[in-house]
Amino acid sequence: LGLFIYQTLDAIDGKQARRTNTSTPLGELFDHGCDSMSTVFVSVASCCAVQLGTYPGWMLFQCICASTLFYCAHWQTYVSGTLQFGTIDVTEGQIVVMIVMLISSLTSFLGINFWTSQLLLVLSPCQLLTVFGAVCGLVSLATPGGTLDKILTGGAGKAGSTVADTSVLSPSFPLLLVIVPAWVIAYKSDQAIYHSQPILYVLMFGLIAAKITNRLVVAHMCKSEIHHRDPALLAPLALFLNQYFNTFLPEAWLLKAAMAWVVFDLLRYCSLVCLEICDYLKVELFRIPYPPPVAQATSVPNHNKSSVQGPVTRQQRKKVSGSRN
Repeated sequence: LGLFIYQTLDAIDGKQARRTNTSTPLGELFDHGCDSMSTVFVSVASCCAVQLGTYPGWMLFQCICASTLFYCAHWQTYVSGTLQFGTIDVTEGQIVVMIVMLISSLTSFLGINFWTSQLLLVLSPCQLLTVFGAVCGLVSLATPGGTLDKILTGGAGKAGSTVADTSVLSPSFPLLLVIVPAWVIAYKSDQAIYHSQPILYVLMFGLIAAKITNRLVVAHMCKSEIHHRDPALLAPLALFLNQYFNTFLPEAWLLKAAMAWVVFDLLRYCSLVCLEICDYLKVELFRIPYPPPVAQATSVPNHNKSSVQGPVTRQQRKKVSGSRN
């Protein structure tokens, strides 16, 4: 129900902005910023609904795929200048997630262990669902006219470059700085940092992906170069260095500290960007500035005109001429 309400409001917010004449770049940033963060929580919720935590590697793969697909959609926007949707995209994915959650609620109510049962003696239903989602994402990315094709051939800048006249491959580096450490740290840990706290681990890297996606949206709006250094990447760097130096700090506590830093950095960045845009465009945040009511004209008695209807008599003319004098 919550996901359905979110999807509905996300679909009509643009119409509401145009109806109230409040469509601004701030609304675009706020819309896509909320989508980037909701992608993380929706993917984690769907993993929990199908009990994918039974297979930790599959859960990490599914969550990283969700953030990667969302990032690639805005990567294509940064290159071509327009956000284009494919045949299988966000709306279809949200519908599938809603159906999955309804099935999970029904099986839980009936006490049926459905998602982790071995139907084909090879893969469980939750694994098959992950494979299905990965195939749909691959089709959206790699087919002719798909996201990758638009990234490589649809540049709106000079010589097929991005809107900022930079290389179309430049946004790939921030994404790789999230994906590669996520896998390396998870499976090189002596204290099983990911397997012991999978949800916290996935949320941390998902919010880092949301942060770099927001930066990509801002770069598209400003037609500026996207920078590869980001304060949020200090979190995986700290975890990596701790493992490199033989885990001299407990990884569980370091993961919690890294998560706190990522949340703080994301909130700080979003608030500063929103306030800066509001100050520059002279718009208000979370408020529709209705025009002030027009003051009604007060009736001023006019002594030059007679209020009497009908023909004017000689006596009335004398009164009018006397008042003028």
